[in-house]
Amino acid sequence: MKNSNDNIKQLSLFAITWPIFIEVFLQTFLNIADVFMLSFVSDEAVASIGVVTQIMMFAFVLFNFTAMGAGVVIAQYIGARRPKDASLTIGNAVFLNLLFGIFISAVIVFLRHPILRLFNLEADLYAYAEIYLIIVGGTLFTQALILTIFSVLQAKGMTKDVMYVSLGMNILNIFGNYVFIFGAFGAPELGVTGVAIATAVSRTIAMIVLIKMLGSRIDVKVKLKEFFTFKKEYVKKIMKIGVPSAGEHLSYNLSQITITVFITLLGASALATRVYTMNILNFMVIFSMAMSKGMQIYIGQLVGAGKMEYAYKEMFRGLKWALGVTMVCAILIAITGEQLFSIFTSDMNIIALGTTLLIVGIILEPGRASNLVIISALRASGDAQFPVLMGIIVMWGVSVPLSYFLGIHLGYGLIGVWIALLLDEWIRAIIMYFRWRSKVWQKKALVKPSDEIVEDAPVKAVE
Repeated sequence: MKNSNDNIKQLSLFAITWPIFIEVFLQTFLNIADVFMLSFVSDEAVASIGVVTQIMMFAFVLFNFTAMGAGVVIAQYIGARRPKDASLTIGNAVFLNLLFGIFISAVIVFLRHPILRLFNLEADLYAYAEIYLIIVGGTLFTQALILTIFSVLQAKGMTKDVMYVSLGMNILNIFGNYVFIFGAFGAPELGVTGVAIATAVSRTIAMIVLIKMLGSRIDVKVKLKEFFTFKKEYVKKIMKIGVPSAGEHLSYNLSQITITVFITLLGASALATRVYTMNILNFMVIFSMAMSKGMQIYIGQLVGAGKMEYAYKEMFRGLKWALGVTMVCAILIAITGEQLFSIFTSDMNIIALGTTLLIVGIILEPGRASNLVIISALRASGDAQFPVLMGIIVMWGVSVPLSYFLGIHLGYGLIGVWIALLLDEWIRAIIMYFRWRSKVWQKKALVKPSDEIVEDAPVKAVE
């Protein structure tokens, strides 16, 4: 009889997380590279893409209904040593998100005008945002498949493969930005249009590579028709995790879109400041984002293998690392805030306000890091409904109304908005901490271990 710890030793938290860290770093760097290159066009171009990014993030959340749910279910099947079930789950997830991606792409292109009118954009900003929505929004189905296959490969422990594809996609995107923004190699200077083309092309190439990669990495081969046939057993488990998990992200992104609408009332300068600040702040939580993704895979496999107590302890270990690294990054970034903003803009008002927001971020970001890690662990265990319920209550009961009250009504502007966000993150973090401590999640597993799993010594932690 095989030892259930064999796979888990090979897929330790550290081994899973470090390639994810590089992948997340590359993605964050790509976003900042886009903003940096667009700053050569104008602050208005940056502001317009900042608005469109909110819409794109909303679409990504919808795609994560399937991607996140599939990742958790596959991780539990792997921990339970049920490869056939894992492969069939992959087939259902890929087909489901392909159809959904095509639908969302069509909706965004055909309804772009009513969507953009929600933000009350000035004429120049509206034109920039519209062309970006047509090109990038029209090819969003590629991102739907990318997210799904990324999640599948990571759940199988193939985080290095995801890292390499992400690296290639980022290099292509940055090269395309350079060519079309600055007119390199005789290409036309297309500005925002060029950035959109570079994004769409790099994602399409990445999608093709991932499809080929997935076909060669499935442990148990399934018939082609099984990829195009929904099986109730697997779809139901995917949706049991995916719907509430994506619901929590959906609530967050809807609240952020609402808050962005408030910020547009403060003018293009405030909107640009928000975009620059959020891109810099993202560096504070790169490690936490990587840890949360790694935690989802690791905890999912431990729960699938029936290792509940070990999973309980490992979450706290990951959380300590995430908080420690986030605090160090937050302090360093706040200290160098003025120099960082000077990279993007020469507007002293934007630099001064953005630097102040980075100081507030020293308190805000540990709360956000805690939410990322603990919620991922809860989701991986099968306890996905509680985080979304608390998220809806706190986001819409605290951050949204307080953002308007402090930022607009009382006139504190972006500083007021940031204080509201700070309170939101910390209230939810405290609630999630006590949820994990309660161990209610230990009764939520979706998958039962196979007969090959036996009780044995605890898994040796990798330091």
